[in-house]
Amino acid sequence: MRKLAGVVTAAAIAAALVAAIPFAARAASSHDGMWSVTIYTQAGNCPSSLRYAVRVARGHVYGDDQSYDVNGSVAPNGATRVTVSQQGQSASGTGRLSANTGAGRWRTSTGQCSGQWTAERRSF
Repeated sequence: MRKLAGVVTAAAIAAALVAAIPFAARAASSHDGMWSVTIYTQAGNCPSSLRYAVRVARGHVYGDDQSYDVNGSVAPNGATRVTVSQQGQSASGTGRLSANTGAGRWRTSTGQCSGQWTAERRSF
């Protein structure tokens, strides 16, 4: 269950920051930068809420933790879509970022856990 919780957490983080546009062909995005993402579990036996820092660069999402794989990006209009996987388990999420905030939904591939996420741009 701890591994699933890690995947769920990573998915929720990444969910805050992804869309189906290839990042390699993009210039810098207005959504680039550091974001603080909080996930909220609304169904299932996963942690109730967790907060993580993530970075968006040229529309691609990067997590601080290399123990899971993130595949996704942020579209120029802020639409997000992401899949996160770890050791055969995965979760995905969708949503939207605006200039400084974001929100959306996430769920595990098995449907065991699901919930919402929020994001806030971090300033340094």
